[in-house]
Amino acid sequence: MTVYPDTRGPLTLQRPLADLTWLRVGGPADALFQPADVDDLQAFLARLAPDVPVFAMGVGSNLIVRDGGLRAVVIRMGRGFNAIEIDAKAGRVTAGVAALDAHVARKAAAQGLDLTFLRTIPGAIGGAVRMNAGCYGSYVADHFVSARALTRAGALVTLTKDDLNFQYRQSDLPDGWVLIEATFEAEHADAAMLEARMHDQLAKRDATQPVKERSAGSTFRNPAGFSSTGKADDVHDLKAWKVIDDAGMRGARVGGAQMSEKHSNFMINTGAATAHDLESLGEDVRKKVFQNSGLTLEWEIMRVGEFDGEPIPAGLPKA
Repeated sequence: MTVYPDTRGPLTLQRPLADLTWLRVGGPADALFQPADVDDLQAFLARLAPDVPVFAMGVGSNLIVRDGGLRAVVIRMGRGFNAIEIDAKAGRVTAGVAALDAHVARKAAAQGLDLTFLRTIPGAIGGAVRMNAGCYGSYVADHFVSARALTRAGALVTLTKDDLNFQYRQSDLPDGWVLIEATFEAEHADAAMLEARMHDQLAKRDATQPVKERSAGSTFRNPAGFSSTGKADDVHDLKAWKVIDDAGMRGARVGGAQMSEKHSNFMINTGAATAHDLESLGEDVRKKVFQNSGLTLEWEIMRVGEFDGEPIPAGLPKA
């Protein structure tokens, strides 16, 4: 049996995770730790046995926890990690990993700094950095200055853009390392203009996405585009929703899981879906798209944990 270090923040054993994810599915973690602050987290990691897996979890906006749960200590940051500091003169914004993307965009805009691309991205800053989140042609990598993180052993380190090696919808962070804050640079702009832009972005999102449903944002990454030589590039003119539509999978269902009728790259829990339903539907979509177009969709939603029963056969390259 694992012996966990003493903590100031709550540590709960066998904690179900379904209520902590936007899709409301998933089994229990071996333990859930909600650190009070950086010092609490640093001391915990330093004293935790090195063979115990650690999984950092944000607000669960882009995550499926499988029905068998997660054999790890899940670290979930809260109020001790949601501060937002703005240096308007320098054009710098520093945000804790638990700060919501939308809040960072709004507070920056009020100070005349343009991080408006974050306004409609679901989730918090930690996940945005980890996944190099982007919208409207801008990505985290375009604004990223540095981040602070704790290694699995509890050492505090500063990470640069080169360290994280940002790519489309991904970055490189060693297993067990935990981001705690990130600093971004932003262009100066008129605050009223930025507010109006965000208002328009929200209106467009609400008109095209199932914002009132239980979803996790985009299910699959946009397929890579191809140059005239046939070499894959990062233009991403091909849209996941379009190849899903072409494969006849808009509205497709497995159990309580459905590809949204409103936006076919959004997977929703209609009310009684299991993680198995959701992942099975996603793999069905991948197969149909491959059969129809020869394109292999890659998951954008992270799937973690153990299956409760037989694993889902992917049948396509791992994504």
